[in-house]
Amino acid sequence: MQVSLPKHQLLEFPEMAMVRALVKERPVVIFSKSSCCMSYTIKTLISSFGANPTVYEMDEHPQGKQIEKELRGLGCKPSVPAVFIGEELIGGANEIMSLHLKGCLYLSFLTRPLFLFVSHKLMALVTNLGAEKPLVIFSKSSCSMCHSIKTLIGSYGANATVYEIDEHPKGQQMERELKMLDSSRPCVPAVFIGHELVGGPDEIMSLQLKGKLVDLLKKANAIWIMTMVTTYKVGC
Repeated sequence: MQVSLPKHQLLEFPEMAMVRALVKERPVVIFSKSSCCMSYTIKTLISSFGANPTVYEMDEHPQGKQIEKELRGLGCKPSVPAVFIGEELIGGANEIMSLHLKGCLYLSFLTRPLFLFVSHKLMALVTNLGAEKPLVIFSKSSCSMCHSIKTLIGSYGANATVYEIDEHPKGQQMERELKMLDSSRPCVPAVFIGHELVGGPDEIMSLQLKGKLVDLLKKANAIWIMTMVTTYKVGC
């Protein structure tokens, strides 16, 4: 989803110089007030995606009043919270919550070139672990659907590398990264086959019903096919 912005929000006016300088070359910027509960909510929400925003607290910044004046000139009413991604103004609390409820907030990160490199770094743990072995399953030990998927895949003789994120020391980071990959569904189970994310239970069951799951596992060398060789002695 590309979030369209009015031209006056692209910081082209000289009277917006201070805000423009503060957001320049910073992937995510939040203008906030330390005493504002809505600002706190938005900061917490954005950080939950693994983003590390640059935060300016207007009630603590020496030029806070001037910054607020510029933000109001951009159409921010109230002036905080105001969120910029890739140097573009996304909006305040209403716009951010609307994007989040539609499942489009993370997509708004990805459409900004400045965030592309950051997003790959934020998902480095899961993507690196998923690429280490032919078959990797991210799971939770208490999840019945995870158990079903592990049992199904294991029934074909596949030897999966399984990460139980509720028991792993970096489980919270894994869960956050998995949510970033697809925030519209539960983060586990998540199955990587052949170093690529195949998906969750819906995708695995779809492959199974189409008779394609075993072929995919074989292609990824996640299943070893043992062949019996018989040697016959030919008498003279």
